[in-house]
Amino acid sequence: MPYWLDLMLQSLGPLLWAGLVFTVPLTLLSFALGLTLGFLTALARLYGPRPLVALARFYVWIIRGTPLLVQLFVIFYGLPSVGILLDAFPAALIGFTINVGAYTSEIVRAVIASIPRGQWEASYSIGMSWSQALRRTVLPQAARVAVPPLSNSFISLVKDTSLAAAVTVPELFQAAQRIVATTYEPLIIYIEAALIYLALSSVLSALQDRLERHLARSSGTLEAAA
Repeated sequence: MPYWLDLMLQSLGPLLWAGLVFTVPLTLLSFALGLTLGFLTALARLYGPRPLVALARFYVWIIRGTPLLVQLFVIFYGLPSVGILLDAFPAALIGFTINVGAYTSEIVRAVIASIPRGQWEASYSIGMSWSQALRRTVLPQAARVAVPPLSNSFISLVKDTSLAAAVTVPELFQAAQRIVATTYEPLIIYIEAALIYLALSSVLSALQDRLERHLARSSGTLEAAA
């Protein structure tokens, strides 16, 4: 067996374990919390009072205008200087959540704003309140439009979690760095890590395609029934 293949096989277990224990949970938690934050931020910008709108715009401006790596460094290495100490995983989770929230808020805001005003008026005409109209009429339509960009954000987040290695989270990429430190084979190990990220992204892209086709069929069925 070639040396490079034997090394990759030996490294595969630790890399997959790091991905399963740290990369996947970090991605799922960050996206779920970030999407919730993004949804609330989008509602604040669309329907909130002026001070809240200004605060939401400022948050989005700051996060979208600064690198994610810098944000992680500020949270993990900067906050201890003011007495706020965080472990690596919670610090990374907070950083990714805040970052995802800013970007997904723009997606959610755009898709909600794209729903015709007539949909709101039709809901009000049958006695729905604002919250009922949002929940029962607007959000189901907006969700179908939001799936592709939100799916792309999720796939990007899987790859962005490699930055958590910079704040000592022992996820997939840091596991690769540790193996490189003992084997002195950076090319082989980093290519293997890249292939694992590629496999994860490819699976998620395939699932995204299936979900989009399902939503397209459902939308077509509803339109035909109408």
